[in-house]
Amino acid sequence: AASGPVLLLFVVGQLSHGDPETMPAGGCLFVIVGTDDKPIYQAEFPEARSQRREDTLHLNQLTVIHAALDMVDELVWGTQAMYLKQVDRFNDFYVSAFVTASHARFMLLHDARNEDGVKQFFTDAYEAYVRLLMNPFFDSGAKVPASFDQRIRLLGKKHF
Repeated sequence: AASGPVLLLFVVGQLSHGDPETMPAGGCLFVIVGTDDKPIYQAEFPEARSQRREDTLHLNQLTVIHAALDMVDELVWGTQAMYLKQVDRFNDFYVSAFVTASHARFMLLHDARNEDGVKQFFTDAYEAYVRLLMNPFFDSGAKVPASFDQRIRLLGKKHF
């Protein structure tokens, strides 16, 4: 059990401080993590331009977000707020979190401090997420519909 975190830190350590392959300036990676710690949805703002860059994002940045889940799980018991603000930092990247009533976690990896924009983005994304869940035709085990993806990407452009 002790080797898990050591391996995780090694993988996280591959994300270098100034690596241009990781994320463009002003870029963000938004992930909705379900109650079973598996990603339900993810989007990058601005969108990746190459497959190689996208692969690097998913390997390195999802690892940073996954490592921050432990911090979120600890913080959620100490507050009634849904928006947890910045929960972790790695090099020049910040991880902000928002926890829904159903304990789904909204995680945002970003490289610029924009507390108001992040909070408003999470609030708007939560509204879109609740509307998605309230749709009687949506199966929670199915792929997220394109309309939800378009809405989140529009919010990403608006707030970042």
